[in-house]
Amino acid sequence: MSATAQNPVNLPVGRAVRVTVPASTANLGPGFDSVGMAVGLHDTVEAEIIPAGLEVIVSGEGEGEVPLDERHLVVRALRAGLREAGVTVGGLRVTCHNATPHSRGLGSSAAAAVGGVAAASGLAADPTPQNPTGALSDARLVQLAASFEGHPDNAAASVLGGGIVSWTTIPVDGRSAPEYRAVDVPVHPDIRVTALIPDFHASTEAVRRVLPSDVSHLDARFNVSRAALLPVALSRHPELLWEATRDRLHQPYRAEVLPVTTEWVNRLRNLGYPSFVSGAGPTVMVLSTTPVDPALLDEARSRGLRVLETGVGDRVSVEVR
Repeated sequence: MSATAQNPVNLPVGRAVRVTVPASTANLGPGFDSVGMAVGLHDTVEAEIIPAGLEVIVSGEGEGEVPLDERHLVVRALRAGLREAGVTVGGLRVTCHNATPHSRGLGSSAAAAVGGVAAASGLAADPTPQNPTGALSDARLVQLAASFEGHPDNAAASVLGGGIVSWTTIPVDGRSAPEYRAVDVPVHPDIRVTALIPDFHASTEAVRRVLPSDVSHLDARFNVSRAALLPVALSRHPELLWEATRDRLHQPYRAEVLPVTTEWVNRLRNLGYPSFVSGAGPTVMVLSTTPVDPALLDEARSRGLRVLETGVGDRVSVEVR
């Protein structure tokens, strides 16, 4: 079924799904807007078809801060997914429990978009082992969810789980919508994830404004080599992660607007931990095969940073209720 169907199917009242979607980290140092990885921190979205109207319930992160109407990102993404699947509903009850901190560089917006389109996919057709999200393929989920942000690194990680490499194709006609694509990258089982999460928000738009329009050929060459090394380090040679997460294209320019983040990235890297700014920050991410020194983590907590020790996240899952 597709969005071009002449006679959309009206789904029955009472059909419901539960979606579990991971947070994500993007860039991983040199892979600016192209490399991402799912993180073992999960939001849930429950969607139920009701006779009419819209009910939105939010708990956890963002409670009391996000709109509870058609403006909610999960609702907008869910509506887009229903249109794509060629189905309609009388009304919706959407319940979100958010574990992913908002505006901290952990892909909360992408997780919301993925949660919405995956919920629509599950409502439109029961998931099967062959198509675990239901009516829409992984490629369509990535396309729809990424369109809300304009780049697919976080969204693709939340859809596919594990590590991903993504890219965007701009149509030559200049009028068609960009095409967002991604492939998965297996992550070595020894890699553990440690996030240091400051207690303040970072605006992606504000952090992007400090980036220069041009970079030197030397810096570009440096990043190309590290970005090429990154999937190898993630999948087969985690001992190379420190070198593979070096960056010259965005983190040095963001240092002034993210002083706390930069301080901790530098401290950790100087101690040999593969560390980087997660997405646009302010979260500091560490990917390592050994635990971060507990004394260092205790110091981070004493300075107001939340410490999350977890693993690599699994793909989005959809359960018909």
